Amino acid sequence: MKVDVLLGLQWGDEGKGKIVDVLTPEYDVIARFQGGPNAGHTLEFENIKHVLHSIPSGIFHKNKINIIGNGVVIDPAIFKEEIEAVDKFDIDLIKTLFISKKAHLILPTHRQLDAASEKAKGRTKIGSTLKGIGPTYMDKTGRNGLRIGDILSDNFKEKYDQLVEKHNLLFTMYDFSPEISEYETRVYRHSHRNGRCPRPSTQRGSNRPARGRQPGPRVRISRSNRTTAFSGGLP
Repeated sequence: MKVDVLLGLQWGDEGKGKIVDVLTPEYDVIARFQGGPNAGHTLEFENIKHVLHSIPSGIFHKNKINIIGNGVVIDPAIFKEEIEAVDKFDIDLIKTLFISKKAHLILPTHRQLDAASEKAKGRTKIGSTLKGIGPTYMDKTGRNGLRIGDILSDNFKEKYDQLVEKHNLLFTMYDFSPEISEYETRVYRHSHRNGRCPRPSTQRGSNRPARGRQPGPRVRISRSNRTTAFSGGLP
């Protein structure tokens, strides 16, 4: 399998989403391997603007597999809105969008930890988007985080409560009172109650040649990250 990687060499806003959209016809699989729901990728066609935060930019092309890989962190509240926006255009997301069970979840408390950390830094704050991305990766590297696959487990609520309890201790340390919106809480309860999680991609794609290139599926992966060290473990 041949894999091509699209990397941003700055800190975002280089037009990666538009480039992926243009190049998608050349590939069988479009994957995002890292990152969170920051500003997102903006596409515009037929006088309609589409803003994608987690979903790969190849989603508007028919018969293309789109993968959200294990290095991505997902906010269910934002992702739900994104799914609803894309679904209006009669795209069969069940067939074209796959999510790794190992992708980590951004909890409402992650977003509040982001805000607490920024407040504590005062004038030295980094200017975070306050999406909870940094704290989620901290829990991931510390092996404390929740993953998409955990939604399907019987003890998801127990795992969730344990992580929130840890976050509450950090709020005490920061002397910070978190504000968790009712909407975000409802999304998490709904996800666990339904026990639904898009399955990870195990499909190999078609074996037809792409414009004279070697047979086999071609994969395009994208992220504004200056290394491809972690791009190999897609599902």
